Amino acid sequence: MKILAIDTATSASSIALGDEDQLAAMSIKVDRRGHGGFLVPAIDFAFRSAGWKPGDIEVVAVDIGPGLFTGIRAGISTAQAIAAAVGAPIVTVSSLTALAVRAATGRRRIWPVVDIRRGQYATRPFRPVPGGVAPDGPAEIVSADGLHNLIDSDAEDTLLVGDTEGLPSSTFRGLHRVKKGRPRYPSADVLLEIAAMHARNDNFVMPEEVRPLYMREPDAQINWSDFRNEGVWPGAEG
Repeated sequence: MKILAIDTATSASSIALGDEDQLAAMSIKVDRRGHGGFLVPAIDFAFRSAGWKPGDIEVVAVDIGPGLFTGIRAGISTAQAIAAAVGAPIVTVSSLTALAVRAATGRRRIWPVVDIRRGQYATRPFRPVPGGVAPDGPAEIVSADGLHNLIDSDAEDTLLVGDTEGLPSSTFRGLHRVKKGRPRYPSADVLLEIAAMHARNDNFVMPEEVRPLYMREPDAQINWSDFRNEGVWPGAEG
């Protein structure tokens, strides 16, 4: 089963083509503002490298977030357009799941972290299981201090992966059971692996059913609300 995977939910945009979970081509770029400009050339490059045509695609996989709003929107809209054009179903994957699947640990509880800006981080605990990982609690939005408290209250040895580089040093103060590890970003080759497993169980959605996992309101909506509350816009009360 030939799969196109798209991951633009974080600062690292990536595209991958694979037959089942065997990687055929991949392109990646780290640029928090360049998601839209990356996608079309990267997909063209991947098709040329693999010797595939768009009509060969049987499944499209996409990272639905959490992460950067513009990146999530760009990835989902591109996945929907391609899937609709070729008649393929979609497998949706959370960026937190993609990080946890790639984390290298055999026994530690995994806490993937995604920086969603405005001093907030998305996270969720996972536990290693035979053949992969399983969620071990709800997804949450926390501050850096809140993340410290979550990890500090975890009685198990912990592996922290994802956007850890930007966290203040105080986040890790006094945490003696914690190791930081890779990956820093989710990537499309991991989406291929996850999508192949879902495809074997016919676990798909149709393009029009895909919804982003923002986990908070977009910045533009928050800013509009703030302006109205401050009375900046005359007549905005209605």
